[in-house]
Amino acid sequence: MQWTPIGSEPLPPPLPPTRVDFTGDRTEFRKMVTKGAMLELVTFGFYRFWLVTDIRRQLWSNTSVDGDAAEYTGRGKELLIGFLFALAILVPIYLAYFLVGIEFERWQGFASTPLFIAFYAFGQFAIFRARRYRLTRTVWRGVRFWMDGSGWAYSLRAMLWGLLVFLTLGLALPWREASLERYKMQHTHFGDLQGDFEGNGWEFFKRGWWLWLLSPIAVVIFPLAPFFYAEFKAREWRWWLNGIRIGGVSLSSDLPHNAFYGLYWKMVGWWLLLSTLFGFYVGGATMLVVTLSGVPAEQLFGPGHAAKSIPMLGLMVIGYFALALAMNVIMRVYLQRDLWAKVLETVAVHDIGAAADVRGSGELASALGEGFADGLDVAGF
Repeated sequence: MQWTPIGSEPLPPPLPPTRVDFTGDRTEFRKMVTKGAMLELVTFGFYRFWLVTDIRRQLWSNTSVDGDAAEYTGRGKELLIGFLFALAILVPIYLAYFLVGIEFERWQGFASTPLFIAFYAFGQFAIFRARRYRLTRTVWRGVRFWMDGSGWAYSLRAMLWGLLVFLTLGLALPWREASLERYKMQHTHFGDLQGDFEGNGWEFFKRGWWLWLLSPIAVVIFPLAPFFYAEFKAREWRWWLNGIRIGGVSLSSDLPHNAFYGLYWKMVGWWLLLSTLFGFYVGGATMLVVTLSGVPAEQLFGPGHAAKSIPMLGLMVIGYFALALAMNVIMRVYLQRDLWAKVLETVAVHDIGAAADVRGSGELASALGEGFADGLDVAGF
């Protein structure tokens, strides 16, 4: 007879990595954001809170890990209320700066410095709190993500690192990103599992040091700028994904360095096409107004002819909003939905079994941070 001593049984082999599946329909997404952009136009932008919520719901619900899709439980009304609360804080700051600029014109330049510092601090606070809000509205297998930590502590850390990046002409950026991401992930939880970030600045620096050296050339030669930015973002995404840990669960990505070339060049192409069409529209509108009114073109915008230029200004406003509407739709399709899909198709989840016995924990966060992020134009998706 053969027997095996208790406690010496061989350990089962680890489960193979689990792929992340994205099943969202591109046409459906495009129709949704097109309709949403039109509603934004007629509601003077206030529909964006519901549109952002719909976008997140579709992206989350079509993203599956180990056969189970995520769920986004946020509501547009929450974002609107958070935005209004944020405005109640930001508007007095704008007003105080405006009054200082009028009363003390010689101090206006000096006053802009503390204003910039205050807005930068608020912006970093908003980034942290907006992420906290999004996580607490993200559910997988009935368990909610959540965050603790201080938004102001994160803001102070980001400001000090930002100063160092400025003093080093951007050389310290990889270490800044690693430090801030580590702070965010160490305060991120999935139920009772705590997050962590194992990426480091030196690894990120090795991935993109040559982009830092050649960035002045990209600034001067415009056609190179989208190429450089797409290259940088792809390397950043891969570095970030490979560093994420949630309890015993880890992520990895084999995102290629050229993954985003097509997306950013398509954006440039659409921008050039729409700008050209807008130019033709302005020229056609000018000819139409000149023909119907009999006013020479040089007088439409000349001093003393405000009444004569009203029809032309009205047509230009319509054209500008149409241009903004079209660019809004294109950006959301390419830089939200398509980028999301490209990234997820390269992601693998390791040791998913470590999340099998997770217990729910944490509390819902308010949408104030998301309101700040929207008011300061630093919101993510």
